[in-house]
Amino acid sequence: MSSAPFAKIMLSVDATEAALDAARYAIALAKAYGAQLHAVYVVNEKMLEELLSAKVFVQEEEVDLEQDLEEDGKRYLGVVERLARDKDLAITTELLKGVVHREVVDKATQLEASLIIIGEIEEPMSRRDVYFDEGEMILRLAKCPVLTVKGGQIARSLYESA
Repeated sequence: MSSAPFAKIMLSVDATEAALDAARYAIALAKAYGAQLHAVYVVNEKMLEELLSAKVFVQEEEVDLEQDLEEDGKRYLGVVERLARDKDLAITTELLKGVVHREVVDKATQLEASLIIIGEIEEPMSRRDVYFDEGEMILRLAKCPVLTVKGGQIARSLYESA
């Protein structure tokens, strides 16, 4: 076991620029501490179920949307892998399916992660958003520290200097 404060870092990736900034920050931090880095992208099946039950689309369209989300996940994980490779950092990636916060927290527990890194949480538009935002739920339920990366310029600067 490493004596570094962050021996195993888990990065939660979604299809946003904030997630890529979080990836840059995670890569710089993992490189600085000699930590293992594991990135996950979760296909949000809860959202698919909610859209189906709200009759936003029909069952056949759900399959197409799920495939599109899987492709997005693979693409974003590929970008994160390239960012890590450019800094000579080993990384493992994994595409998961389920409820985002549960999958992230469960995977971090399974990996015995010492830190979870997520992208910036968007400003809530309602009180309901505070309680149902996946990032907020990760913050509340994680068994290890969670770092929220705010400010893309700082993340990009750290990444460039790594």
